[in-house]
Amino acid sequence: MTYTLYSYVRSGGAMVEAALAEMGAPYEVRPVDLHTDEQHAPAYLAINPHGKIPALVTPEGEVLTETLAILLTLEERHEEAGLLPSRGSAERARALRWLAFAATELYPIVEILDYPGRFAPSLNSKDATRAVAIEIWRDRLRTMESQLVEDQPYLLGERFCLTDIYWAVIARWGFQPGWTAEHTPKLEQLFHAVAARSKIAAVWGDRWGRG
Repeated sequence: MTYTLYSYVRSGGAMVEAALAEMGAPYEVRPVDLHTDEQHAPAYLAINPHGKIPALVTPEGEVLTETLAILLTLEERHEEAGLLPSRGSAERARALRWLAFAATELYPIVEILDYPGRFAPSLNSKDATRAVAIEIWRDRLRTMESQLVEDQPYLLGERFCLTDIYWAVIARWGFQPGWTAEHTPKLEQLFHAVAARSKIAAVWGDRWGRG
């Protein structure tokens, strides 16, 4: 039985595909081209009325949206993959805390950075709105950086978890090339550690890129 992932290169769908690959779950990707507004076409709106990606259709035909919800549902369905520490553990609580932080404090800012005109009070203030969003983005990346230990590949040290996948993709949404590598080197190290995992590496280069 196969999952169907509606995604686009370098979108939040990269998080879901990396998780599916790491779990060894069978899936197929159906690209939704954001540059041609395919996410607003009737065919896709029938899958996700919000017109956003990713969306995941389970083998049973259930439609899942919202990246965080998709990832947590997949973890429950494939607990044998060990993408989160055991229930009730302090490690699991920490992983979930910082997964939720990235999902609620960073992910929503992406829309402001991509489409500042939707949030600016006037067209003349569009650039100023985006500049404020970039500073908030960077400040929260620094918060993530503060949770990582130098010379340890992942949030939980040597133990890989779902949060690492989420953070690795976020680390590539810097909106100014080179800023993450210069200002958040431990987050940059985490990105490369995730990208080098054998199961993820098989799809990372094609769908996301290694740089």
